[in-house]
Amino acid sequence: MSDIPEFRPEFKDKSIRSFVIRAGRMTDGQKKAFEQYWPKYGASLFSGAFVPCEQFGRDAPVVLEIGFGMGDSLREMASNEPDKDFIGIEVHPPGVGRLIYTAGEAGVDNLKVYMADATDVLSDCIADASLDRVQIYFPDPWHKKKHHKRRIIQPEFVQRIRAKLKIGGLLHFATDWENYAEHMKEVMDAAEGYANTQANGDYSPRPDHRPITKFEKRGERLGHGVWDLMYQRSS
Repeated sequence: MSDIPEFRPEFKDKSIRSFVIRAGRMTDGQKKAFEQYWPKYGASLFSGAFVPCEQFGRDAPVVLEIGFGMGDSLREMASNEPDKDFIGIEVHPPGVGRLIYTAGEAGVDNLKVYMADATDVLSDCIADASLDRVQIYFPDPWHKKKHHKRRIIQPEFVQRIRAKLKIGGLLHFATDWENYAEHMKEVMDAAEGYANTQANGDYSPRPDHRPITKFEKRGERLGHGVWDLMYQRSS
């Protein structure tokens, strides 16, 4: 059980971030969510190793989502896949507050949440070869070329994830920016120890486990595309 944070993400000092802390106002409801539900769902970067069987009280497949936004799809996945345990990482307090509130109200028991930098959580908390699936949906595209170095999907980062996946574990990306999809595919096709789940080496159809978000539905009505990429750890 973690202490209630001061509505700020946990991170260690570093030079380049894949996110910015946006000054979104937290509603009174989101603040109350931390007071009521953080003791149940919260996990701290500074608590050391995350041991799933201790945190969840069982031995089950573990799914990690990095950057869950407002958390609606993660909550839906945790509800739809009760045979799996889910860990979410997000740096923006309003999204964390919303997720833990809606999960708490829905009685979700297979979820833990970090309000921290994903690279720090991976390094300090997640054991090697412990994850069955890692998912990163609609990460910030940093569409200006001068900002591409801030994109979270980079060769070093996907190798960090690879170490945490079990052999055969799945790394799943989704984006609505075609240029970022091309960048992701280029990184993954060159990445050691991964194999595209598509026999033709192409993008993947949206799998059943990824819910369609309101944001995605709106994009579809406007004619925007969405690209899914799914790779398994092969070695």
